[in-house]
Amino acid sequence: MTAFTGLVAFPLTPLVDDRVDEAAFAVLIRRLADAGVDSITALGSTGSYAYLGIEERALVARLAVEHAGSTPVHVGVGALRTSHVLRNVEYATRAGAAGVLLSPTSYQPLTDHEVFELFRTVTESTDLPVILYDNPRTTNFTFTTDLYARIAELPGIASIKIPGVPEDATAARRRVAEIRAAVPETVTIGVSVDALGAGGLIAGCDAWYSAIGGTLPETALRITRAALSGRLEDAAADSERLQPLWALFAEFGGSLRVIAAIAEHLGLVQEGSLPFPVQGIPESHRPRVIAVFEKLRATGAVLE
Repeated sequence: MTAFTGLVAFPLTPLVDDRVDEAAFAVLIRRLADAGVDSITALGSTGSYAYLGIEERALVARLAVEHAGSTPVHVGVGALRTSHVLRNVEYATRAGAAGVLLSPTSYQPLTDHEVFELFRTVTESTDLPVILYDNPRTTNFTFTTDLYARIAELPGIASIKIPGVPEDATAARRRVAEIRAAVPETVTIGVSVDALGAGGLIAGCDAWYSAIGGTLPETALRITRAALSGRLEDAAADSERLQPLWALFAEFGGSLRVIAAIAEHLGLVQEGSLPFPVQGIPESHRPRVIAVFEKLRATGAVLE
């Protein structure tokens, strides 16, 4: 495995009293390193990067590298202004990051040309490998395959984090093959959207950029190792057993709130760990979420 293949775990960035909870974050990072994830990405969407200031993000980058041991750490650097992105890259470099994760974060809708220029500017400013982060649900920007290809030709582009694959297995394989044919062979392809993680790996993706992997690494590792070792039916079955969890992700607008509730339930982070105005699972629904999690844990579908 490399820093851009296998299981790439995305931890929460927990807050307490509107400040980064350094102790809890360190616990999350050490937990991932001890589990043997292939790499860690701090300050992804699961890490609430868009809600943190530049100095807070510099702190998180330092903590992640410090507590990850020999596990490679990537750091999310996306921001509204290119000058802020470059400062985030600088801090990630100082922290000792193995790579940076770059999303086209915006308020005004960006054009393909503007996004290309963002990536060109960043790749020219750093020797760190860059992961192209395609997350249209949060950035409101959708990459085309042609834009993947243009950006992937830039020096330093190491991986593309795609927003899932089609649920149909044949269509998923076709989509991954289409992207692979468009980009250099040195650029890995990583699937995101956890419910589609197994499907993406089975379809030929090199990595799973996993939100659940940042809190329940053993669960995500079981699926990843099965898929990448050729035990495709096992990987698919293990993911299918988690269908009640995937359903909660869909119900509550993505994985973040559900994962935070689980981390709080396990005592890994304090309650109210998300950055306001984002709030967790409503109290009226939290018992149901925890009941689903506990049932999955009792049946062995979820590992710790």
